Amino acid sequence: MNKKNILLMGIFGILIMTTLSACMPNPSATLGASPAGFFKGVWHGWIAPFSLIFGFFNDATRVYDPNNTGWWYDFGFYMAIISGFGGLSLARRKQEH
Repeated sequence: MNKKNILLMGIFGILIMTTLSACMPNPSATLGASPAGFFKGVWHGWIAPFSLIFGFFNDATRVYDPNNTGWWYDFGFYMAIISGFGGLSLARRKQEH
């Protein structure tokens, strides 16, 4: 890899981390806001590993948003945790003919 590719990948990584950290559950920031629903549950499930790591350094960040709509948020959250970025499809073996 040349220096230009390394620089571009570093900038891309910083942008992704900034975007992910801006969307993490923060109970103090969502106080009084509308509760998180199904799609926010899916998003919070996808970024849960990043939220967990970021939560070690920031006490306000949580993996799970306590201000949610209930069952629908839970369903989206656990659906994303279980499937995780195509984890189920990556675990299957391809059958050779």
